[in-house]
Amino acid sequence: MKFITISGPPSSGKTSLILKTIENLKQKGMKVGVVKFDCLYTEDDVLYEKMGIPVKKGLSGSVCPDHFFVSNIEEVVQWGKRQGLDLLITESAGLCNRCSPYIKDIKAICVIDNLSGINTPKKIGPMIKTADIIVITKGDIVSQAEREVFAARVQIVNPRAAILHVNGLTGQGSFEFANLVMEENQEIDTVVEKQLRFSVPSAVCSYCLGETRIGTSYQMGNIRKIDLED
Repeated sequence: MKFITISGPPSSGKTSLILKTIENLKQKGMKVGVVKFDCLYTEDDVLYEKMGIPVKKGLSGSVCPDHFFVSNIEEVVQWGKRQGLDLLITESAGLCNRCSPYIKDIKAICVIDNLSGINTPKKIGPMIKTADIIVITKGDIVSQAEREVFAARVQIVNPRAAILHVNGLTGQGSFEFANLVMEENQEIDTVVEKQLRFSVPSAVCSYCLGETRIGTSYQMGNIRKIDLED
């Protein structure tokens, strides 16, 4: 079984990209399954089920979604193997700009959209900086100049990544993306002993652990203060 991880900011077009990509891969006789990681809510699993795609979802609730991903990814891989998948895709919410769900030696894709603002590539951290492939969506509703400026900003942040423009509605670009994710993608049996590409910050402050009261006396653990000196 082959395995890829896809992440990106909410509403950037990840699910649409995956659906169009699976359509292309199904035409090649491949069985593809998806596990959706999110925080509080998702109905994306219903969209996958309607297409007959094996799917599971996991909601992290009060836990950081990337910590949740790391804590469950081996079980997810074993689920994919039991399903007899040719390709397993994980879709991660990308809610924390300090985190990244990417694993060394596993192909990593970041999805980002043209409407998010030209400075967004600099703001979302390792999720875009450590990706192998960056897919830019929603290019049909901005000008050519805006597309070029945005893509240039993305390339500055991660010059080694392959950059693709994909239309999640029409599927334009999804065929090329499907071919790219399968190239040089090795079969895996497990991710045990593999390593993350970027360390996930630990939940070690009092607010991470459930504190709700405001004030210095309630702030324990790994606390960072803003410098407000004149």
